[in-house]
Amino acid sequence: MVRLGFGDRLMMVIIYTLLALLAFSTFYPFWNAAVISFNTGSDTALGGITFWPRDFTLENYAIVFNDARLLNGFYISVMRTVVGTVTSIIVTAVFAYGMTKKELIGRKYYMVLCIITMYFSGGLIPSFLLIRSLGLMDSFWVFIIPGLVSVWNMIIFKTFFQGLPGGLEESAKIDGCGNWGTFFRIVLPLSGPVIATLSLFTAVNHWNDWFLPSIYINNENLMPIQTMLKQILNTNIVSDQIGNLDSAAQGQLQKMQTVSSKSLSMATMMIATLPIIMVYPFVQKYFVKGVLVGSLKE
Repeated sequence: MVRLGFGDRLMMVIIYTLLALLAFSTFYPFWNAAVISFNTGSDTALGGITFWPRDFTLENYAIVFNDARLLNGFYISVMRTVVGTVTSIIVTAVFAYGMTKKELIGRKYYMVLCIITMYFSGGLIPSFLLIRSLGLMDSFWVFIIPGLVSVWNMIIFKTFFQGLPGGLEESAKIDGCGNWGTFFRIVLPLSGPVIATLSLFTAVNHWNDWFLPSIYINNENLMPIQTMLKQILNTNIVSDQIGNLDSAAQGQLQKMQTVSSKSLSMATMMIATLPIIMVYPFVQKYFVKGVLVGSLKE
């Protein structure tokens, strides 16, 4: 057993202390937001709310769950995340599988074109004109179609597919499988780690995106909850625009005089944040293998 000297032990204490401070500084803002969401707004306005609710209440969450607009925004966010993630992963994986085929004519040319798009884009105005010309304005599919293919994810998929034993595909072809059969029956089932990791990253991007709907969506029924949360934070929906709440939430709010714009914002933020955070523990074991696979050379 190796005995550590005083200097080594002091260094370990310093390192662990710094890591603890880093963890605390990362976690505390989220914890404080949760505490405020469970505290009455009138008491929060007095200040001094840190680690525990001083005047516990569920009124903030009652307002959120009584507002049909916020619930609809939550539904839109869930649907966008699920549909967008599934379609993006499948289309990107198929594209990457095709790019691994050496018999594909112009494969290197296609790869160069893909990489160019990672460094250069047309900008916001050309993108807006393109979306409008495609008829995707005020459409649910504006959340899905523009992000169907991710070049970065395609490169990671391509690198992973190239690392699979070539004998697997040859055996599948001998058994009568075509390219589609080989991909869906052999290649895709073996790609669990990379699929889980890229699915999480794609889902987080879809769930957290508030900017795209604010540009392309004018229909309030298609607004995801993240965009609505941004509007709440910008307009103080309780104190300044109480009339914008639906009738059920407005009636509930009139009965609860302790709710404030800040407490309601924090409650909405918790509802918008917790679902995606709860996904992380289920795919954490795939992170290292799924992310590092893209760093391997061809």
